[in-house]
Amino acid sequence: MNPVIRLKKGKEKAVRQLHPWIFSGAVEQVTGNPANGDIVTVTDPAGNFLAYGMFNSQSRVAVRLLEWLPENPINEEWWRHRVRKAIAARNTLLSSGDTDTCRLIFSEADFLPGFIADKYADFISVQILSSGVDRVKDILLDELEKCLNPAGIFDKSDNGARNHEGLEPAGGRLRGAEPPAFITVKENNIAYSVNIAEGQKSGFYCDQRDNRRLVAAHAAGKKLLDCFCYSGGFTLNALQHQAAQVYSVDSSALAIETLKKNIALNRFDSARHQAIQSDVNRQLRLFKEQNEKFDIIVLDPPKYAPSRSALDKAARAYKDLNRLGMQLLNEGGLLATFSCSGAVDITTFKQILAWAALDAGKEVQFIGQFCQPEDHPVRASFPEGEYLKGLLCRVS
Repeated sequence: MNPVIRLKKGKEKAVRQLHPWIFSGAVEQVTGNPANGDIVTVTDPAGNFLAYGMFNSQSRVAVRLLEWLPENPINEEWWRHRVRKAIAARNTLLSSGDTDTCRLIFSEADFLPGFIADKYADFISVQILSSGVDRVKDILLDELEKCLNPAGIFDKSDNGARNHEGLEPAGGRLRGAEPPAFITVKENNIAYSVNIAEGQKSGFYCDQRDNRRLVAAHAAGKKLLDCFCYSGGFTLNALQHQAAQVYSVDSSALAIETLKKNIALNRFDSARHQAIQSDVNRQLRLFKEQNEKFDIIVLDPPKYAPSRSALDKAARAYKDLNRLGMQLLNEGGLLATFSCSGAVDITTFKQILAWAALDAGKEVQFIGQFCQPEDHPVRASFPEGEYLKGLLCRVS
């Protein structure tokens, strides 16, 4: 018999609408003394069944919901089925032959809150971010091994997120072989040397796969600037599509070193490329002083708004960054600009760009819209999962 979480009056609506989070303030009564990570039964104020979920008394999200049908108890087979279903949903992507890296499991979007798994050729990188998932990680890892037979599974958990759940720091090899310092993966028929152990997040940003190809379609014969380039996704796609010249800027020495390796790995003409290790905003101002101009500029900054409380500060940062970018474009040039801040929706982002255009003295047309790819799905009942958005702008 599961412990029971009874909700306050009026707080059951979101659960009935299949939203996967119950905040601590919505809980009226806890019966059964559940420990962090325990499976609980959630009921409405009258005691009627609503859902099963994972409990955590330390988190602002007191219950992460898993299942809304009472006849489907959360047991070992339930977890294994969810892993198999998520992997099956990526079969088309992985069977294309031009990509062997993608997100296999995307937390709430795949009904596995707090669990992320990314495939990098023969290795899998995971993040275990909720106390409930931490309890069953051996089952999840076992099913990943059973389905994909990876060379190894490596833990790249965000320890800040684990701390919020009352979990100890984690990381390192979990199953199979230790990944080498660099492994080679393929995306859009381009090879990347990926550092799983030391790279950012899980090792590589595969959420821009489709957007890199879409931007590169405009690159032939053009001079392109790739800002916050990391390991060179937009840069490499542009070179593959015959960009005349590409400049890549990132503050990380490791990112620049990895990018240069990727240029050589794909045998692209290094004479068409210049890598610059620098703070992006500082470099954009330097380009302006030098009267440097570009045909296409890509702005893919880190998350400026980790929460809604940071939105005003983030909006100013996005506006200043995009203003600088607009001023460096040739007449009719293209700005591919992104936000990975979940707190910034597309309407807000468009308004920020409108303000940036006014400050830059430019006219801007939105000619394309970017989003996250199919391996980063967004559940209809969980719009918070839609974090990546972008716009292709013609600037004059």
